[in-house]
Amino acid sequence: QVQLVESGGGSVQAGGSLRLSCAASGRTFSNYAMGWFRQALGKEREFVTAISGSGGRTYYTDSVKGRFTVSRDNAKNTVYLQMLSLQPEDTAVYYCAGRRWATASSRRAEYDYWGQGTQVTVSS
Repeated sequence: QVQLVESGGGSVQAGGSLRLSCAASGRTFSNYAMGWFRQALGKEREFVTAISGSGGRTYYTDSVKGRFTVSRDNAKNTVYLQMLSLQPEDTAVYYCAGRRWATASSRRAEYDYWGQGTQVTVSS
């Protein structure tokens, strides 16, 4: 069983930045692709970004390309989400997810482990 714990959420003004972290338990972190999803109030949980187990491949939803960067440090069992130029529409609970395959995916159903989520609020 893998446990994921997110941190780094908060409130910022439009144009600001935040960095989210997700710490994972377990000894074979590099075997897991990791993803970030978000869920705004009253909306479905949506894909944001994913990174392969090695960190060599990353994927982003169109709305965050050029503003968000996903990375991982396998030695620290941690994945990061650097968010720049935040906009009010980025307001959501952000969830870290882990997949028992090293290949990244944008499909929510293909992730096996989920964190508890961290709130990101962007004011205009």
